[in-house]
Parts: sequence; structure tokens; C-alpha cells
Amino acid sequence: MTYTEILFEPDAAGFVQVTIHRPQKLNALSNRVMAELDDAFQRVEREYRGLILTGSGERAFVAGADVEELSGASPLGGQARCARDQAIMRRLETMGKPSIAAINGYALGGGLELALCCSLRVAARTAKLGLPEAKIGVFPANGGTQRLPRLVGRGRALEMMLTGAPIDAQEAWRIGLVNRVVEPAGLLAAARELMLAILANSAASIGCILRCVDTGLENALDAGLELEAANYAAISTGPEFRERLQAFLDRRRT
Repeated sequence: MTYTEILFEPDAAGFVQVTIHRPQKLNALSNRVMAELDDAFQRVEREYRGLILTGSGERAFVAGADVEELSGASPLGGQARCARDQAIMRRLETMGKPSIAAINGYALGGGLELALCCSLRVAARTAKLGLPEAKIGVFPANGGTQRLPRLVGRGRALEMMLTGAPIDAQEAWRIGLVNRVVEPAGLLAAARELMLAILANSAASIGCILRCVDTGLENALDAGLELEAANYAAISTGPEFRERLQAFLDRRRT
């Protein structure tokens, strides 16, 4: 696919930076943007070790859906669009590679829902995050009502969704919505540093962690523990574990 609404920039360390590139529209999620993101996520899953996702310009990560496209939707069309966007975001969440949302400005509506699908979130100090859909007569239907309560708790999530009021980056950090808050000029460097710290570890281990956390949150504790044991049995007999264990033992002997 030829990209016109996103930038796909591989890094020498093996990950990709994907930038949603519609600054004139505050990087709103159009049908074309979603199609390009879907293609990009599939490429990351097949060919790369991780993903940093950000928005173009200084004002917005993603300011929400493209409301011009939403305005003429029928009920059937709205349901199809919602199901499509949910599937694309779920692909990001379950691709088995670490992902970091570098939130450079407004992350509202679908933009915050997209960031919630990333493994981690780093926000510029000037960022604003919110789910304001109730203000225009809809609600956060691309995973917002499901993922936000799991991350920050029912009460805080309901307050954000029912009032529609955005919060600043510091408050987002306080409630656990973002992992780090940095100065705007250092945002991408901070996201890259965090990604490199992750990629220094075993790719197989990272995949197991992502898989076990994602699946375990949806099941009872005993089922999650069983999943851990099955993944551990598989990974502990693999070549990467033996190589890393031998290197660790060699360092201890020196």
C-alpha cells in the first residue's frame, strides 16, 4: 500500500516510527488513515521488532475521528465502521510486538482509544487526553469503555467519559493512564530510549509477556497461571533462552 496519510519510518534498531500525518485536520482518523494504519500494523507484526506511534505537528497526537465522515453515516454503516476500527485497534494491541504511543498533543476520542491499545504511553507535558464523545451524542465505542476502566479503574474512567472533560498529562500520569511525562522537545527521544530498553531483552520473552498479560486480564487467575506455565515451558527450551543464560553465567564467572 502507498501511504499518503501516515509516515512509516524504520529505525536502525529494528522498530518503526509511524506518524499519523494530517496536521491540518489535527491527525483525525479518517477511513484512509485507518486503512493505512491497518497495513502498517500488519507490516510491523511481520517484519519489525516494535512500534512507536505518534502524530504530526505539535498540536495533536490524534484529535479524534474525522467528524465529516461520521456525519452522514447510517446505523448499519456506523456499526460496520465501528467493527472495522475495533479490529484494527485490536490488531495493534495483539500483534505481539511492543508499541509505544508518543502523545505529542491532543489525544481525544479515537485518538486516546488508539493510544490505549499501545503497550505503553509517553506524553508531552502539554498533552491533553480525553474521551469527549458524549458531548456530540455518541460514546467511546472503539474500546474506550472497555480499556480505560481496566487501566485506571472504574470511577476515574467513568468520570472522564461521563463529563467528557480532558485531563492534562500530569493527571494522566497520576492515575496511571500514561507511563511517563516529558518535555515536548524530548518526547520522541524519550519514546525511543524506552523502546531500546525493551528491545535489549529477549524477543521471545517480550512476546510471552504481552500475550500472557493480554489474555490473562480476560480470564480467571487460575487460567492465567496455566497460560504462564505453558508459555514458560515453550520458551525455556528455546535457543534464545539457552544463549542468554549461557552469556549470563559466563559474565558471573569473570
